[in-house]
Amino acid sequence: MPLIIRSANGEHRFTVEVAATPEQQERGLMFRTSLAGDRGMIFPYDPPIDASFWMKNTLIPLDIVFVGANHRIVRIAANAAPMSLDPIPSGAPVSGVLELRGGRAAELGIREGDTVTWGS
Repeated sequence: MPLIIRSANGEHRFTVEVAATPEQQERGLMFRTSLAGDRGMIFPYDPPIDASFWMKNTLIPLDIVFVGANHRIVRIAANAAPMSLDPIPSGAPVSGVLELRGGRAAELGIREGDTVTWGS
């Protein structure tokens, strides 16, 4: 599925997998050994929830991007440590959580407040 982040420095386009079912959300990007810079995974929530993620069985660092109900980024947990069981909370209700390759948000200048849209 296409996903676009609109930042001060332009649009950043990704192709993301959708973790729509509880099983897909539980597995996420576990056991992956790489993730291309233009790829990711979106976890949609309707209605918005207070989300918390962890890195159990995740072999690569990830940027975890929490997207509020207004489609604006409310928090970026950059370079989340592989295999960590520490919770990573959203800090606010979110309508989606985007996982990108670790460090990608900083590389592209993606920041809190940027707008995220996904879908066809």
